Amino acid sequence: MSVTLTKAAWDHAPTVVGYRKLALRRLGWVLSLGGPPMTAMACTGFIPYAGLVFALTAVLAAPLFPWVVIAYLRRRRVAAVLQAYPWRELPCRHQRRVNGSPATVAIPFREDFTAMFRIIPFPVPLALLEDSHPDRIWFAGDPRFGGVVSPVGGHYPVRVVPHTPRREECGGEGFELARRVGLVRGSGKATRT
Repeated sequence: MSVTLTKAAWDHAPTVVGYRKLALRRLGWVLSLGGPPMTAMACTGFIPYAGLVFALTAVLAAPLFPWVVIAYLRRRRVAAVLQAYPWRELPCRHQRRVNGSPATVAIPFREDFTAMFRIIPFPVPLALLEDSHPDRIWFAGDPRFGGVVSPVGGHYPVRVVPHTPRREECGGEGFELARRVGLVRGSGKATRT
């Protein structure tokens, strides 16, 4: 049984604050990886060894920089989902990897349908984030294509995608809304970022 909490998740004040923190956190990722190489490049010619520092920081940042830029740009998809779908409080199970980090979240939407979602862009231990209800989660989105989850309270919105990619029938109830907010492509395949 799910409990619908608001008309749209965006109407819940802690969700808006949580989204702003998400945007600032992702901007911090971009600046922390892109700032040092750009600063060293700007200092080349003025400061000795600035070229060496630029080369080292560029080599270290290069593998992760595209991922954090994509994560920063895709934050708008989180906002679109939160503005279009309501929060629903649902039971959940947090699946763990061998090393203990979070792998997936299992959310039973109906007795005959449990969706497995991966947390993107980077796994987050949602059960531990100021959550007095680790067996419950707030979900906004379409169970077929993914959406946004948060610990109970809506203060830490995180994008989730289906664990196993699949193609759904185009059309039907909710398909056009999911397509408009970026949860699914026109071909029926759920987006992965």
